[in-house]
Amino acid sequence: MNANLKRSRAPIFWVMFGGGGMLSALFGTALVFVTGIAAPLGWPFGPNLLSYERVLAFSQHWFGKGLLFALIWLFSYHAMHRIYHSLHDLGIPTGLAAKTVCYGGAFAITVVAAWKLLAIGF
Repeated sequence: MNANLKRSRAPIFWVMFGGGGMLSALFGTALVFVTGIAAPLGWPFGPNLLSYERVLAFSQHWFGKGLLFALIWLFSYHAMHRIYHSLHDLGIPTGLAAKTVCYGGAFAITVVAAWKLLAIGF
């Protein structure tokens, strides 16, 4: 075994990127369809599917909070990671400032989401 090998934190970040990409592919389009087309037209469960009371009840339940937190966390990390690597592909320098803005932005979105989800109570 080579003693000069350095451990990388890259697998942790790639797991979050992959998880966010999978959730975006599986649930992102479904969320757009349900919230943008189906619910406003009353398909298939009637016009009160996304009423304020139902959405509040869902977001106050521990399972709803966990699901919303996971979606926001992984969606935001996936988007910021993709933006960061797109900057590199476009030839824009991706130094420490770009990393801080992208990954710090994802972290800030996650913290605000957690704070707001906890603020609405259980």
